[in-house]
Amino acid sequence: MKLNAATLCLASATAIFFFAGTSNHAQTMPAGHATGFTTESYYEAPHDQQVKIKLSGADASPLPGGLLDVKQMRVETFTADGKPELVVRAPQCTYAPLDGGVANSAGHIKLQTADGKFQVEGDGFLWRQNDNVLTISNHVQTVMQSGFFKLPTQ
Repeated sequence: MKLNAATLCLASATAIFFFAGTSNHAQTMPAGHATGFTTESYYEAPHDQQVKIKLSGADASPLPGGLLDVKQMRVETFTADGKPELVVRAPQCTYAPLDGGVANSAGHIKLQTADGKFQVEGDGFLWRQNDNVLTISNHVQTVMQSGFFKLPTQ
């Protein structure tokens, strides 16, 4: 079902919740064009060996200012016990790994829960990993399948 603006705010808050803060293990910047680009962020101790967020792309090319042009971006989030939470996809983005993990694009983006019951998509986005914020700016649509919310039984 498609939802109104008030529900979209709830959905956006849910999406923001899933992009929780992380601690980063050391990251290296590619010197040139990279195929199969991947960078990961990890949970704090005691789960510091568990990946929390994985950003990957089919390829990444360096841009001025330490930025990367990432094609076929994919962001995956995981729980502390390794279960998948969200998958976010975009055909292209500019990624600033040295500026707190900021990614943005005027292009299309699609976010969905691992079970596929909740989806948000639109055009134009800004993701601030360290601030726990994903903003989708235009043509935003939210779809929630039956059973997404578990209501208490009386």
